[in-house]
This record gives sequence, C-alpha cells and structure tokens, in this order.
Amino acid sequence: MSTLNLLAAISIAYVALLFGVAFFAERAAQSGRVRWLRAPIVYTLSLSIYCTAWTFYGAVGSAARNGFEYLTIYLGPSLVMLGWWWILRKLVRIGRNQRITSIADLISSRYGKSNLLGIGVTILAVIGTTPYIALQLQSVTLSVEVFSEPVPIEEAGNSLTAFWVAAGLAVFTVIFGTRNLDANERHHGVVMAIAVEAVVKLTALVALGVFVVWGLSGGVAATLARIDASELGTWQVNNGRWAGVMLLSAAAFLCLPRMFQVLVVENDNDAQLRMAAWAFPLYLMAMSLFIVPIAVTGLDLLPEGSNPDLFVLTLPLSQGQEGLALLAFLGGFSSATSMVIVAAIALSTMVSNHIVMPVWLRLREGTASVSGDVRNVVLLSRRLSIAGVLLLGYLYYALSGGRTELAAIGLIAFTGVAQVLPVLMGGIFWRGATRVGALAGLTAGFSIWVYTLYLPSFGPGTVLPASWFADGPLGITLLRPEALFGVSFDDKLLHAVFWSLLLNTLAFVGGSLFSAASPLERLQGAQFVSARAAGAGPRSWLQSTAESEDLMVMTQRILGPDEAQALFLREARAQGLEGELPAPTPEFLQVLERELAGSVGAATAHAMVGQITGGAMVSVEDLMAVADETAQMMEYSARLEAQSLELSRTAAQLRRANDKLTRLSVQKDAFLSQISHELRTPMSSIRAFSEILRDTQGLTRADQNRYASIIHDEAMRLTRLLDDLLDLSVLENGQVNLNLTEGRLEDILDRAVSAALADEAGSGIRVVRRRVGEQVRLTTDVERLSQVFINLISNARKYCDAEAPELQIVVTDARGQLLVDFIDNGSGVAPEAQDVIFEKFARVSDQKAGGAGLGLAISRQIVTRLGGEISYLADRGGAAFRVVLPVRQEMAAQ
Repeated sequence: MSTLNLLAAISIAYVALLFGVAFFAERAAQSGRVRWLRAPIVYTLSLSIYCTAWTFYGAVGSAARNGFEYLTIYLGPSLVMLGWWWILRKLVRIGRNQRITSIADLISSRYGKSNLLGIGVTILAVIGTTPYIALQLQSVTLSVEVFSEPVPIEEAGNSLTAFWVAAGLAVFTVIFGTRNLDANERHHGVVMAIAVEAVVKLTALVALGVFVVWGLSGGVAATLARIDASELGTWQVNNGRWAGVMLLSAAAFLCLPRMFQVLVVENDNDAQLRMAAWAFPLYLMAMSLFIVPIAVTGLDLLPEGSNPDLFVLTLPLSQGQEGLALLAFLGGFSSATSMVIVAAIALSTMVSNHIVMPVWLRLREGTASVSGDVRNVVLLSRRLSIAGVLLLGYLYYALSGGRTELAAIGLIAFTGVAQVLPVLMGGIFWRGATRVGALAGLTAGFSIWVYTLYLPSFGPGTVLPASWFADGPLGITLLRPEALFGVSFDDKLLHAVFWSLLLNTLAFVGGSLFSAASPLERLQGAQFVSARAAGAGPRSWLQSTAESEDLMVMTQRILGPDEAQALFLREARAQGLEGELPAPTPEFLQVLERELAGSVGAATAHAMVGQITGGAMVSVEDLMAVADETAQMMEYSARLEAQSLELSRTAAQLRRANDKLTRLSVQKDAFLSQISHELRTPMSSIRAFSEILRDTQGLTRADQNRYASIIHDEAMRLTRLLDDLLDLSVLENGQVNLNLTEGRLEDILDRAVSAALADEAGSGIRVVRRRVGEQVRLTTDVERLSQVFINLISNARKYCDAEAPELQIVVTDARGQLLVDFIDNGSGVAPEAQDVIFEKFARVSDQKAGGAGLGLAISRQIVTRLGGEISYLADRGGAAFRVVLPVRQEMAAQ
C-alpha cells in the first residue's frame, strides 16, 4: 500500500503541476505575452499527442509480438510531415481563411456548409475515438495495478481506477478546454501542458532505454547481440501489413480529431510547420529508439506470460529500480492524459457545433435574434460533451473487459477515422467533389468498418451473434464480417481496411460524378482547392433587408456584449460610418458569419445568419443553369485570359524597355561623338596656338597675350568637361564625401541664379521667385545643391524657346519634404524624350547643346546622394523639374 500511496501522491502532484503550467500559460496569453507560447518548438511538442499510451506501452508490446512492425506507426506521420507543403500547409491555410474549428467543420464547410455531413463526421469521430480513449484508460489502469500485484495478460483491469482517471481528466479538460467560446482561438494552457508532457514521456522512455542498454545488457554491442539471438533477429517483413498500417497511421495523423486540433486549429503560421516538418520526425525517432531493446530484454528477463505492453514498468521493478519505474509510470500517464484531453476538446467542439446547436436552433426557430443565451448553451454543451465522450470511452473499456492488446485497439480506431480521408483529400484537391458523393462515401466506409472490425472487436456473441462469424447473417456466407463478399484475408485488419476504404472511395467518386453540386458547394470548392496563404472565403449573401440591430442582438448572444460591440464598431469604421452599427452589406455578412463560425461552426453560423437575413443567399442558380456544364472550362478559360493579359503587359513593358534602350544607345553614340568633338576642339586650339607661340618669331606682346588667352580659355573648357566626367563617375560609384553644412535655401538659390545668369546671355530670361517659401534652413552639401540648381537654371536659359522666356522657382513644404520646382514657359521636353533625360547619354536638344549633356545626369546623382529625388513634371506648359529634399530639422522663418 505504501507504493500505491506514493504513486497516488506523485500522480496528484504531477496533475497539480500540469494545472499550474496551464494556468500560467493562460494568464500569459490573456496579458498579451503569447510570443513564446506560439514558438515553433511548443507547436512541435504539442504534436506529441500522437504518441499516446499505445506508443508508450503498446509499441513495446507490438515489438515483442510482431517484431519491427511498430515502426509503421511512426513512418506514416513522418512521411506526412516531411511532405508538409503538399497537404498540411494547404489544410492550415484553409483552416485560417475559413476559421475552421474541427475536422467535421472543415468537411461540412467544404461541401456547401452541410450540417448533415458535419453530423456524420462527428458521429464517426466519436465512435472511432472511443476505443482510443478506452485504450488510454486501460493503460493507466494496468500501470497502476503493476505496482500492487503482477498482472497476467488474461486478467482485466480495475474498472474503478479507470473511472476515477476518466473523471479527473474530464475536470481538467472542462477547466482549461472550454474557457473560450471561440474554438478557433488557441488553447494556450492546454497546448503548453501537452508540450510539458511531451518532454516528460520522452525523458522517461529514453531513461528506461539507457538503463536497459547500458545497465542490463552491457552496452550497445551486447544489446545488438541479444536482439540477433532473439526471434526478432529472424523476423520477416510482411509487405502487405506494413503498407496497410503505414497508410492507416498517415491517415489517422491527418484525420484524428485530436491531431487535426493541434495540426490545424492550434497552428499560427507556416514557420511552426517548417520546424515540425523535421523536428517531429526526430521526436518520433527518439521515442522509438529503445523499443526493441526493451522488448527483447523483457522477454529474456521477465517470467513467461508477462504482459509485453507493461515491460516499461515491470522490467525496472524486477530489477529493484522503483524510482525509474515511477518515472516510466509518469511517462505513460502523460501519454494517456494528453491524448484524452485534446481528443475530448476536439470532439466536444464537434458535438456542440454540429449536433447540439442545430437541434437548439430548430427548437428556437425564428427567434435567434431575440431569445436564448447561445453563449451559455454552447459552453454547457461542450462541457457535457467532454464528460460524455470520456464516459463512452470508459464504457467501451468496461464492455470489452480490458483484455484486448493495446496496439490492436489503436488500429481499430485508426481504421475508423481513416474513413474521412477520401472525402478530405477529394475536398481540398478536386473541385468536382459533391455533398452527395461525400455522404455516400462516408456512409459506405463507416458501415463496412463498424461491421467488419469495430463490432467484432467485442468478441463473438457480445454484440454480433457468434453464428454470423461462421455462417454470416441469415446464413449468407458472403456477408461474414471477417470474410466479406467471400474474400478472406489472413489479417482481419487488412480485410477491414481494404473493403472499407475501397467502397468508401468508389461511393465518393461515383456519387460526385453522378450528382450536381449546389452553387454554394461550387463556390466553397473553388475556395478550398485554390487556397492561398491569405484571402477571404467566397461571398454567400446578397444585400440583406435585415436590421443591423437584429444582427447585433444575435452576435451578442454568441460572442458576448464586449466582443460583439467591438466587432460591429470595427466594421462600421471600415465602412466609413460614424455610428456603432455597420450596414448589413454582403461583405459585412460574410465577415460576421466567419466570426461566428469560430464559436459555433461554419454550418451553424450560416444557418443563424440566414435566420436573420431571411436566408438571402447568393442567387447564382440562373448563371449556373446557363453554364453549369462548362463552369470549370470557363474558370480555366478565365485563368488563361488572365495569364494572356499578364503576358501582354509584360510584353508591353519589354517593348517600352527595348525602345528606351534603343534611344539610349542612339544617345550614347551621339554622346561619344559629342565628347570626341568637345575634347578634340580645345585640344586642337591649344596645340595650334602653342605651336604658333613656339615657332613664330617676332610676335608682338599683344599677339602673345591674345594667343595665351585662347590657350587658357580652351584649357579651362577642357578642364570643365573632364571635371563633369569625373564628377559623374565619382557620384555613380558612391565615392563622393558630402560636406554637410547649414544653409538657407534663399541664399543657395540666390547664388545659383547669379552664377547661371552671370554672362550676357543670362539677361534674356526673367526669373520669378516667391521668397516667402524660401525662408528655410537646410542641413545639406551647399556646394553640391547649388550645382544642381545652376544646372536647372542654365538649362532653362538655354532651352526655353518662348518669345519672352520666364522661369518660375516655387518652393513648397510637403510634410517633412521640401519641393523646389523650376518651371519655364517654353515648349518643354518632347514626350518621347522625357523618360531618358536623366540618363548619362541623354541630350535635351542637339541643336542648342552647349556642353556634353551631363548636367541632368550629374544632378540626379547629387540629389540622390542628398537623400532626395529629382523628376520631370509633364503637363505643366513648359519644361518643369522638381527637386525633392528631406527636411531633417525645424523650419524657421527669417
């Protein structure tokens, strides 16, 4: 009794620890500290609910009985995770976009928000999960009994222990699994508790494995020798069995309600999936690493007839390692409880959304907006559903007597939930899948599974008459449960898997091909099949005559007053309305339906909004009647048309780019020709007059001064040209150092105007300025900015072709930026040249060019280095250039 008391104390302390972890995580989430709760490692560890007591206890038993077959249970999920971008990523994105709350909600929403399908999947999930919950209760019960007395295989467990375990798990799940009405919200407390349990069960199994390999077997080499000497050393792979169990494990990983809960509903982003894709297979590998050594060592050291499912406990106890056995017990306890908690949450959500709420709505038909506190009804139904699910698991355990092998129970449950796989895969990859086909497939598969595997698991004469197993019902041998249609398998499991999935798939495909999808089914199918990273679902409501007040009352009944008012206020502001109620537009009804779907499911939310709006669904039947048979062809044609338009736009962009490059090439040739001319002319003059000075005797002083002046002027001209080229090169390479000083814009413009108009030609243009706007202090490179302004003013002076040339300089303050516009009254730059005038090979006009044409290219580089930009303003009457400068300090009037 002392050991049992210690075990009870440790279990209570452990549960208290889980309560503490869950409570702390919930408080952290409520205070907004959710970043670490959403860490990819926490998400990865939460996936460990796949590793239940079946994995912790049953994997060793399976290895002792069937060799390495237990690996198939790990290989199926590993393959799914490694290919996460194909199925899992799509499921997660559909879940986010459609606010999916469960796998039943996903199936229901995909097939036209059919509540009948939701009910079917819910019933299948509850019945299919019941054996699995019984397995967890059985494992905990047997593990408790190990510490009190030896447990032969043929003896049943203590049903009272199982009852109290089920009751305790129900309390925990109710407290932390139904705190929020929105099932689409994250259960941070539960997920964090599961992550802790994942570490505990892995630590326990690895610790036991280390003890077995190095403590009992004498190391890795001795352990491998022991395995070779055992029956496992000569064990042969059954290809059919391996393929069947791998398919089941992969299907269960996707379709089990608890796995869908953590994979899809609890997922926040693709980053979590990316880590889990490699980290979770590694976790599974660590969990399976010591299974065979434990099984082989247990068979060698423990008495014949010992239960292999309990080797993880009986082996350390036989060696006097009670502390290690207690750690192993906690690992198994964690494996069982984490599964039951999440499965109960997922199933309670499904039962509430797809069974309880539709019944309640039917009883309250026409009064959804004025009566009944829906929020309390939903929460109460979920709490009662949790208790009911755990009660069903306990009843299955008690009815089956707890004598079935753990691995066998798990495979029965896997086969049941695998019936959802054809409908699920068809729904997200095949637009032609219909509600009729889904119902047909699920009905066929579920019926075959129940008849050939589920009911026979209770034993002949328990549920099905014993005569049926020998002769079939009414003596029809073709209908024997374990040899359906006269086809018998050596393996009863493969028999059930083959017939259930085959008939399921045939009925699903046939029903879809020979039935017409409703308009809403088509819209939902298109949304699911073409799911992207983000995007709203298809609109399903017309402009409604419903009053926003009625919608508000209904929403308050579901979400509560605070959440409902916040939602309506947000949508009203999005519509640009001043009040607190938005207009009941199709867009708002769509948003409202999706928000409600997170609390009561897609089908129920659709029905409730329909009650208020009078069921004003999108009327696309007329369009479908015209183009029903060609709908998919039209969609394909639309995609081709969109691609064609995109290609046309791309081709037009390429043509424009090619035209620009062609013009730049011409400008480059002209530029090189001009540069050659500009370099040759002063060099020729310098050479000629230098030779005259050198070779001519008796030149007068006046002639010598005149020739020297010509040489000097031509040298200065050449220097300016080389300076421009060097300036452009330095600016383009980013090698220039800016000399930032403070200066007033008015003074900079004064200097630029004086320099640009200094010669006689400058008097030919009138400069108009508004000095009030120029009273701004800038921190800039004053010399470089002056150079830009001089270039722009000089260009206006040279190229303005008006009879009375005039240049306006306008300064504007535009919220942290300074706009300096230079606008003349000439004919401006030709449209075909406007996109190349700032290029280094471009010339505004070859006829009036007075230099190498580098001014605007240099100006653009300078302004860019100063943190601004320069551009040409079309449609201003004449040539108009805008310089945009950042203002990094306060402006002050002088």
